[in-house]
Amino acid sequence: MKLYHFPLSGNSHKVRLALSMLGLPYEAEVPSGGAHKAPEFLKLNPFGQVPVLVDGAVVVRDSQAILAYLGQRYGGDAWWPREAGRLAQVVAWLSTAANEVAHGPNLLRLHHKFGRPIDLAAAQARTAALLAVLEGVLASQAWLVDGAAPTLADLAVYPYIALAPEGQVDLSPYPAVQAWLGRVQALPGHGDMPGTWSAKRAA
Repeated sequence: MKLYHFPLSGNSHKVRLALSMLGLPYEAEVPSGGAHKAPEFLKLNPFGQVPVLVDGAVVVRDSQAILAYLGQRYGGDAWWPREAGRLAQVVAWLSTAANEVAHGPNLLRLHHKFGRPIDLAAAQARTAALLAVLEGVLASQAWLVDGAAPTLADLAVYPYIALAPEGQVDLSPYPAVQAWLGRVQALPGHGDMPGTWSAKRAA
């Protein structure tokens, strides 16, 4: 397998985490000098974005789609449930990652770390609402889907919550969220990336 990614991309990070936790070897390539907008790369992803995963003849763009592919093909029931109700919960959290997370903490990080102009008040409101929901869910269960064990839902939501402090988001009012971040970081195969909130540093 080959993964096209950017080291500081939270969406790339969730795919790196999935590959590592599933024990899947892969080659990583960082498109440099605008290569992700070049014609050859656009054949892989016409939107010119990373991450992109190439697995033999299969090309998958979009981080949520890549998680779904890895889960269905390699994840087994633990990471990608076969039971319809639990699978629907995983897919719902992947949708949350593409919507509430992307338009909340992700945008705040893009603004404060990389200088992107955004509707700051809207992103702050979305982030506060998202964190309130996560706190409520995680106060009563260890993981996002029924609490029994981690799934790819956790990996989908995790990166931009762990990176939220780079968007000037204070996670201290959310102890259940912090505990969940620590549990993700304690999983075998977890690898950190610069800027992530750390349970060890927060202790």
